[in-house]
Amino acid sequence: MPLNPNFRQKYESLKRMRKRVLNVAGYAFFFLSLLSFILMLYDLGFEYDAETEKAIHHLNSYLLVIFFVALLNRFLAIVIWKARKSKSRLTETAVLLFFVVALSMRFFMRSEELAAIPWIRFFNGSTFTYMVFVYVFLLEISRRTFKIYHSRFSPALLFIYSFLILIFSGAGLLLLPKASYQGIGVEDALFTATSAVCITGLSVVDVASTFTPFGKKILLMLIQLGGLGVMTFTSFFALLFQKNSSFQNQLFMQNLVNEDKIGETFRTIMKIVIVTLSLEAIGAVFLFSNLDPEMFDGDLMQQAGFAAFHAVSAFCNAGFSLFTDGLYDVRLRYNYNFQLVIAALIILGGLGFPIMFNFYRYLKDKFLNLFYRFFSKHQYKHTPRLLQLNSKIVLTTSAFLLIIGCVLFSITEYNYSLKEHSGFGKLVTAFFGSVTPRTAGFNTVNMATLAPTTILFYLLLMWIGAAPASTGGGIKVTTFAVAFLNILSIAKGRDRLEIMNREIPTESLKRAFGVMFLSFMIIGTDVFLIMLFDPGHDLIRVAFEVFSAFGTVGLSLNLTPDLNSFSKAIIMLTMFLGRVGIITFVIGFVTSHQTKRYQYPAENIIIS
Repeated sequence: MPLNPNFRQKYESLKRMRKRVLNVAGYAFFFLSLLSFILMLYDLGFEYDAETEKAIHHLNSYLLVIFFVALLNRFLAIVIWKARKSKSRLTETAVLLFFVVALSMRFFMRSEELAAIPWIRFFNGSTFTYMVFVYVFLLEISRRTFKIYHSRFSPALLFIYSFLILIFSGAGLLLLPKASYQGIGVEDALFTATSAVCITGLSVVDVASTFTPFGKKILLMLIQLGGLGVMTFTSFFALLFQKNSSFQNQLFMQNLVNEDKIGETFRTIMKIVIVTLSLEAIGAVFLFSNLDPEMFDGDLMQQAGFAAFHAVSAFCNAGFSLFTDGLYDVRLRYNYNFQLVIAALIILGGLGFPIMFNFYRYLKDKFLNLFYRFFSKHQYKHTPRLLQLNSKIVLTTSAFLLIIGCVLFSITEYNYSLKEHSGFGKLVTAFFGSVTPRTAGFNTVNMATLAPTTILFYLLLMWIGAAPASTGGGIKVTTFAVAFLNILSIAKGRDRLEIMNREIPTESLKRAFGVMFLSFMIIGTDVFLIMLFDPGHDLIRVAFEVFSAFGTVGLSLNLTPDLNSFSKAIIMLTMFLGRVGIITFVIGFVTSHQTKRYQYPAENIIIS
């Protein structure tokens, strides 16, 4: 029986009204989550009187009630109304259940006996309140992350904007009164935030004495987000909370995470975040075990925080340290085990996630081959060429640069910075001296006393940098390797570049030489401008500073605090370009044209 036309019209009207109501409610909830996040920052970052504290407490309580109702409704919607899909949303269901139970305890268990229990007292405290606020804020941000991918902006442009937003937000957080002991200027806050987000390590202030524990936590957050990339981090939470993505979402993020299979894009994002946090946690444990508790007066929490900060800073190749003299501090200068852990984290972070994942699959395949050969009657099927050409080039070139750098450092610094170390200490210090200019920025020697020859090959290492799709900067080891091998190929009279039974496409060659040319143009222009508008500095020190900024290294010959405002702006821009990548920057702001369906006659150009 056909429906009454009036009934159908009313039904459609109700559906439209319901959609509008849900949209309004969604926006209202988003602004409430934003308000709670701002309220949390105000509470943590500002000084206020008792009356304001009471008002904040009441406002927190009202927001918690609203969030409790919303989270309970979302939990019931997943478990009851979408029971068939609840298995695919297990993570979100578990998190929601935790918050719903915890908030129920907070609201309905207020007896003095229960309040005396430590873990009950935790749920009634401000720490748990801020956990709820952060969770709700991330939940709302994640819901809108996928909507951004449907915008008209290119992925490269959104990648650039995400870093700019994080830099200015980080500068604002560092300007909070409770973030520093004596206050910090806008210029210094912006420079520090840029250095942290671009995982460089250059600083115009002493991090150890300028920032409070709250300020150092902000700095750590900026380093972590800058190392992973803001879009990677938000996409991770979007997947964690929503567990669904469209084809367009995956296509949008495919190039940013360097994934060949579009169906594996968001799985790769999950693996990137999980592997990063896992390696940093493991590194923090090793660093903690190699620290002397007397350095922290027996305070294990302070020792753990120190280890965690340096683990994140090392893996992200940031180079920030909580000691004024960095790892050259007398308490760490001879702690060679600590330095080796830092070096291992730097190398892992500088290899890049595609290399780590590909090498893991290669080792897994080899292990299974051995296992099946000795413990199973069935032979394991071998996958040919599991180790990709890109991985081979990165691993070979990185190993070559590390060995050459270690040897050169041992030779050039033998009568300088290595004199005070033992035999094993000389080896570790030389190895660390080869690792750190590959975009890391930690120093175990006094940079002002380096030999001129050491500074020269440091410039080369900083310019080359780390691997692509890693936490490092520079032109990347693949660019350097492809350009070098192409020169050898030309010298041998070959008309194409072939490596390990594979041919490198012309597009990669053009990209490599384009990156190299643009890098020299940027570095040369920066050095010229600084020497022109900030005269009086030594040319070598200025060049070292610019190379360090472009390679997002963070090493300095003690020049950074002496630069004027114009030079600091130049260094900030250089750090930003080094982090987002020159080609990404060009692609983001230059409109791409369609492929032309014609071809002009070729004509040779004399190049000698």
